[in-house]
Amino acid sequence: MTISKKNENGKLTVELEGRLDTTTAPQLEEDLKVSLDGVTELVLDLKELAYISSAGLRVLLSAQKVMNKQGSMKVVNANEEIREIFDVTGFIDILNVE
Repeated sequence: MTISKKNENGKLTVELEGRLDTTTAPQLEEDLKVSLDGVTELVLDLKELAYISSAGLRVLLSAQKVMNKQGSMKVVNANEEIREIFDVTGFIDILNVE
């Protein structure tokens, strides 16, 4: 998985490419942990994300909990398969998916 970040005045955009699964979720979790200080808006761009597992969902949920305390988080450009996973798991009601 490739993680690309852009931070502009407290708005952090994170683009994910590849698969977010048990192998790559710890990498994203660690990356977000050190990147969210001072961030008031987190945008997760999933345009190039091919797959997300329960481990990946856990990382998104963790990021959402952090951002609930310090700002907002939204998920953008999720493909049909990822949206279906969000729908089936109920994450569509937890996350702000655009």
